[in-house]
Amino acid sequence: MMSDLAGMRRDYEGDALAPENTPDAPLPLFEGWLEKAIETEGLDANAMTLATVDSAGHPHARIVLLKGFDQAGFRFYTNYQSQKGNELAHVPNAAVVFWWPTLQRQIRIEGSVAKVDSRQSDDYFASRPRKSQLAAWVSQQSVEIPNRDWMQERLSRFEQVYSDQEVERPPHWGGYLLVPLAVEFWQGQRSRLHDRVRYTRRDEHAQEWHRTRLAP
Repeated sequence: MMSDLAGMRRDYEGDALAPENTPDAPLPLFEGWLEKAIETEGLDANAMTLATVDSAGHPHARIVLLKGFDQAGFRFYTNYQSQKGNELAHVPNAAVVFWWPTLQRQIRIEGSVAKVDSRQSDDYFASRPRKSQLAAWVSQQSVEIPNRDWMQERLSRFEQVYSDQEVERPPHWGGYLLVPLAVEFWQGQRSRLHDRVRYTRRDEHAQEWHRTRLAP
């Protein structure tokens, strides 16, 4: 079975992507691609791989969900005391990757990361389903636990605590903003001659983006 991996491949034939046909800044193109991905990938369209590094420089990656974006950057929410939270506290830089196989498209985003203000975290937390709100209290993310019963017992306790009131946001849970310094769009093409357009800017305050084509 494993010997077949070397022969697994697909040929791509996506739409053409060229710097001269893209906007001056990456956000409008990102928004257009995401809208198309929602049509084709459904509820998985906002899933992205988040890569961080620990204090020793070792990389770690996992899937998280994009929960908002604008000119300021890209937002996601998690447990601040998780492994990724601890890593971002020591090295506040990260990269994310979106992969939409139906569209044969990939987007890479790299930049600095900071916590969003508490009001944004409160507003998003209030919009979550009640069970998801309780889960934020139940899970001590990335901590080793004895078994699943441990989680069920904690869930029962928090259900009792909040049985007759709204669930408040845990102080250890909230949002991050990834402020992009580089955004790369990848469109699959035939014979592995893929199209890549990369946007970069001098720093997170710069309004002007440099746009170029990269070799596949």
